[in-house]
Amino acid sequence: MATFVDSLAVLRSSLVTISSHRDPLVLPQARGLRLRPSASVARSVRALTRDRFGSYGSRRGASVVCEAQDTALEVAPVNDSTWQSLVLDSEFPVLVEFWAPWCGPCRMIHPVINELAKQYAGKLKCYKLNTDESPSIATRYGIRSIPTVIIFKGGEKKDTVIGAVPKSTLTSSIEKFL
Repeated sequence: MATFVDSLAVLRSSLVTISSHRDPLVLPQARGLRLRPSASVARSVRALTRDRFGSYGSRRGASVVCEAQDTALEVAPVNDSTWQSLVLDSEFPVLVEFWAPWCGPCRMIHPVINELAKQYAGKLKCYKLNTDESPSIATRYGIRSIPTVIIFKGGEKKDTVIGAVPKSTLTSSIEKFL
């Protein structure tokens, strides 16, 4: 009887067990790693389980791929339909990055915004607004250059930072409203 494993995610548990014919295989905790079968699912299963003689099968079929980007905190998008509930009605201060996919400086500042979202998790909400998809909001707040970062508190615009600035500049703006 064959056993199939499509994907084994090892994200938050302390130990992961794969049961095979007789002996379970226990894997240690590895946050952000995912075991994916390569060419053949059967080869991958064989690489993880013992055969009837107690030895492990060929390990060439299995691969461990780091997928930390899947588990990393990503800044959520906001648009016309979610603007009121996520930004204006928020009980926390909100940082919104106005950006566009074709903007080089916007891509440069994305990692900085992601770091700030992690650093201020629970104190500040961070969102990104694509100005090509939601031009009415960009016009409402006078966005003429991107990237532009606006900090909102209590539904009101409190501070604006224009351009791809260092993390320290954004941090000092954020700290004023926490």
